[in-house]
Parts: sequence; structure tokens; C-alpha cells
Amino acid sequence: MVVRISGGQLLGRESERQVLDRLLEAAREGHGAVLAVYGEPGVGKTALLEYAVEAAPGFRVARTVGVEGETEFAFAALQQLCSPSLDLMERLPEPQRDALAVALGLETGSVPDPFLVGLAVLNLLSEAAEDQPVLCLVDDAQWLDRASAGVLAFVARRLLAERIAMVFAARESIDSLRGLAELRVAPLGHRDARLLLESVLPGRMDDRVLERILVETRGNPLALIELPRGLTPGQLAAGFGLAAALPLSAGIEQSFTRRLVQLPRDAQRLLLLAAAEPLGDPALLWRAAERLGVPKTAAPAVESEGLLTLDGAVTFRHPLVRSAVYRVAETRRIRRSIRTAAPGTEPRRPRSPTRRWPRSSSAPPLGHRDEAVSQQRPRCSCARWS
Repeated sequence: MVVRISGGQLLGRESERQVLDRLLEAAREGHGAVLAVYGEPGVGKTALLEYAVEAAPGFRVARTVGVEGETEFAFAALQQLCSPSLDLMERLPEPQRDALAVALGLETGSVPDPFLVGLAVLNLLSEAAEDQPVLCLVDDAQWLDRASAGVLAFVARRLLAERIAMVFAARESIDSLRGLAELRVAPLGHRDARLLLESVLPGRMDDRVLERILVETRGNPLALIELPRGLTPGQLAAGFGLAAALPLSAGIEQSFTRRLVQLPRDAQRLLLLAAAEPLGDPALLWRAAERLGVPKTAAPAVESEGLLTLDGAVTFRHPLVRSAVYRVAETRRIRRSIRTAAPGTEPRRPRSPTRRWPRSSSAPPLGHRDEAVSQQRPRCSCARWS
């Protein structure tokens, strides 16, 4: 979600931008930096992540988004984050390379040791940072699967002399990130909230109605943009207060849902495929769409609604859009879409013995390793034994 008015100006976030600028500068100078950004749904965390990308020219960007419906899939979020750097896996020590390959579904094998996976990701990012600084973005971190969350927290605590910046965004504090630098994002002030609201309303509105909307949205940028969308001024004036009875995130998601159900069937199917596709790769998305008979003419409908962009990467406007897509779709259609999108991430070659890893809820925590593993030395200078 982008908290902007026409012209691209980010509203009311001067101090937050300064924090991100300092984080990026530290990474440029070779000092690994981590920041956890917390705030209510729709307050502008995703907009700040997008600002970080814009403020980091020359950085390699790796990003992932936690999805509530994927919390039971071990390493699902990690797979998104590592995909831009998979070409560097051959530089890793063999035990780490094999563990990461199994974790990411590139090979089949025994349950990977989480410590080895953590070291592999740390060294993979360090190898990428040899060529250019790296910016890692983790949005909706409260929905990370347990295995990915453990690995990413492990990596975050071991960034020292590396050109790597990591930014986590979540609704509430995350225990595994306690002790790291935090940034609390507050709602917009009255002046900025009004500017944002006026920029999206279809026409002039009575000041009393405007003030009521501002009060009910409590300065939440996404609510200011999305809740009035698709409603006439008369509907806003007469019934906007109904949204106040809903939790804010539910009201925002309901706004996305209202727009989703009005889309053509092919556009809805394309959005569902995009939600199921793990890499954000347009080529993979369109291969899956072709298998399901979804034409490319479905793209303009979803892009014109501002729900999804397909320019260079498949990107949802906000994580709540993906959540709304899952809620609107039938379970049968979700499973079919996941199976259709899956071939792009199938294992490359079999290994023996073949055994599936358990669900993330039973994945062993990081830090437990046997004597043989503890003798292995990490390759990068930023890894230290805990």
C-alpha cells in the first residue's frame, strides 16, 4: 500500500524515512543493519518498504511476504526471499547447499538441519553482497511459516561486517526479533490524513462528512484510500459509519473483497494464480494461466483496479489483497491453482533417501545442532557461533 498523493509524495513519514535512510547508508558502508517495523494493518508499513526500495539504487532487492494461508508450509517465505540469488548457490559449502536445496524444494531429501539452512541463507546473501549491497524486505512477518521465521531471525542476528540491510514489517512485536532496532509507525496526523482522503474522493464533500470519515478511519492510510473506493458520495454520507463496527483490517479486506467479486471470472482466476505462485515471476504465472485457460486479456482488469501489477514482477498492491483473494476463492479452486503453479518450483533431481519434511509447526528450532555440524566453519565473515 502506497500512502501517496498525486505526484508521488509520501505523506507524513519524514522521521521514518530518515531511519530507513540511515539503515541503507550503514549497509552501503559494510555494516549489516536490521530494522523491525511495527504498526496496525494499513498504517503504511508496506509503503515504507517501497520507499526503502526507491532509496536504494544499486542494491539487489530480495523480498518475501508472509501469507496467513501458507503458515503451515515449511520454508515457503524463505523460498521467495532466496529466489533472486539462486544462481549463487554453487558458491556455498556442500552441506549448506544441499540443506538449502531441500528446504527450497529444489531437491528431495531428508529433513534439512535448520542450522545448516540458516548458515546457507546467511552465506548466500553475503555472496550476493560481494557484488552489490543487498536489501532484504520481509512484509507481513507475523504470517511467516515457523521454519522461515526461525531462519530469518537467525540471519538477522548475525549481520556484522556485511553490505546487507534487512527490514521486517509486522503488526505486532515478534519474539524472535526482540532486542533488534524497532520502528513504530503511527497513523497519519489530521492534516496529512485529510490531504490523502481528498486526493482519492470522487468529488467535493461536505466538511462534516469528511471529518466523520477521518474520525472513523483513525488516520489509517489504507482505510482512507480503500474504504471509500467504489462508493458514491451519497453512500459515504449515509452509511460509512457501518465500517466502524468492523475491525480495521477486516473492513479494509472487505473493501478489497467487494472489488474482487465484481471482476470478470478470468480476472479472478488470474489473481488466484498470482496468489498461489511463489516467485512473483510473470513467466511462471502466464505458463500456469495457459494451463488453466486464462487469457492474457485478463491482465488489464486486475491492473486497472490497482490490485496487482505485472510490470517486471508479480506484485500485490497490499498483502490484504492476497488474503482477500484466498477468502473469496473456493478451497477446491485454491488447491487447483497451487497445483497448477507448482511445476515451476518442482525438485530438479531426486536424492535418496526421499522423505518429506514435517509441517512448520513441528520444524526443529534453530540453534540445535549435533557435534559434527558444530565443527563446520561458516564461509562468510559475518557468521558467528551463538
